[in-house]
Amino acid sequence: MRNEIRIAGTGGMGVVLAGVILGRAAVVYSGLDAVQTQSYGSEARGTAAKSEVIISSKSIKYPKVRKSDFLIAMSQKAFDMYSSDAKDGSIIIIDEDIVDASNPPVACKIIKVPAMRTADDLGRRMIANMVMLGALIKISGLIGQEAIEKAVADMVPANTIELNKNAIETGASLV
Repeated sequence: MRNEIRIAGTGGMGVVLAGVILGRAAVVYSGLDAVQTQSYGSEARGTAAKSEVIISSKSIKYPKVRKSDFLIAMSQKAFDMYSSDAKDGSIIIIDEDIVDASNPPVACKIIKVPAMRTADDLGRRMIANMVMLGALIKISGLIGQEAIEKAVADMVPANTIELNKNAIETGASLV
């Protein structure tokens, strides 16, 4: 098993944190190999940002995503930049209130998740990344809910653990 995941949006959306949590859940709590890389504009907030995670049951020899099996596009710019790098047959998860994916450049399945709206309903817009992460783990089956929750507890401030876990559970329930 080898899956290439790209999580993309703009700086400040938490795409890097989502990738780090996913990689940690795979390695520390699921016994898989994973590698995570990231890139973002020098201004940090508002510029393009992406996190790439490769999860495999075997050694990973090349650490960059070539063609994603799964793409999370949290902004229109992210969809426009990275959807053409998705594999035919891939799954692209979009924030349905922000991204128009009516004409994808590859043969893929589009999953629409109201991530920002859901995060607002849960009380904090900054957890939209966790809503998307919940949708990804439910759709992909790559990582179990318990592993993701343990990784979240390792990576976020203690006073936000339950909020982040709730966002992941809610995101999973939306798909």
